[in-house]
Amino acid sequence: MSKTPIHSAEEYVEQAYFFHSCRERQMEGRAMQEILAQLDQEILSTTKLPYAIEFMLAELRHSGRMSQAFARLPHYFTPFQAFVLEQAEEDTTRLTFDQALLILEREAEYRAKSPTSAGLFIFEIETMSRNRLGYMEGLKRLQQDSFFNDDWCEYLELVRMQLGVRELPELVFARSESFVAFRRREDPDYEPTFEVLFGAREGRIAHANIGRDPIFFFAALQRQLGYPEVPRPPKQDSTLSRIEKFGRTLQRLEEKMRILEQELHGGVDLSQFMVGKDGTTPIDRRLSKPDDEQ
Repeated sequence: MSKTPIHSAEEYVEQAYFFHSCRERQMEGRAMQEILAQLDQEILSTTKLPYAIEFMLAELRHSGRMSQAFARLPHYFTPFQAFVLEQAEEDTTRLTFDQALLILEREAEYRAKSPTSAGLFIFEIETMSRNRLGYMEGLKRLQQDSFFNDDWCEYLELVRMQLGVRELPELVFARSESFVAFRRREDPDYEPTFEVLFGAREGRIAHANIGRDPIFFFAALQRQLGYPEVPRPPKQDSTLSRIEKFGRTLQRLEEKMRILEQELHGGVDLSQFMVGKDGTTPIDRRLSKPDDEQ
């Protein structure tokens, strides 16, 4: 299974700026096509993000959904990033599009610094929990991220199968240095048959939160260990939320009408997005090149 590669810090800094700018400008009432066209000129040209924006702009014009562009660029965007946007674009979920962009901005900021697999795992599973995105599909997407090695993918599958039967703090404690120390107090010769993925402090915090609301567990990790903080969902009236979802649906229809008008006047160059015999587009090929060949 092909995995999304780990990018340079420079790439994640530009991603964070991209998500931040999209969110702010959309809240000003600007059309996403206009925002993408402008950001294409602002993003650092030494990164691969401008190529991804070109592809996003074409996909948005045709389908009205940014998440489809993310899903079709798995060598640049992670499947979890696409998952968050997919959920935001569904009319039946509580996650708004601007909230999804804020989540992706925070995640990119964390990846640009000194991220750990444990920190990223907790951030992403808290995102699923707070926004009710569904653990089964979300955890499956995490397994396709190169940030999680084989040991982590095995653990993610375990969590995927057992979460709901066992608590998250219990599952974290069972893979921590604290658990190993606890067993060695009973048996000095004890050696774990699994890879230890969490430190002693994470283990102690997890053990202290067994039987409690997992939100307290996430908050303790953020206070004590500086884990990245997931944006809190805004408190919204359900009627207002439905109106906002309907507004985005109308916006997508308007964008489709705009591209149809452009096509009638011959103003759209689709050659960059045509799939060749190898199953890729020119933009796909540019995105898949190593950084030193850009």
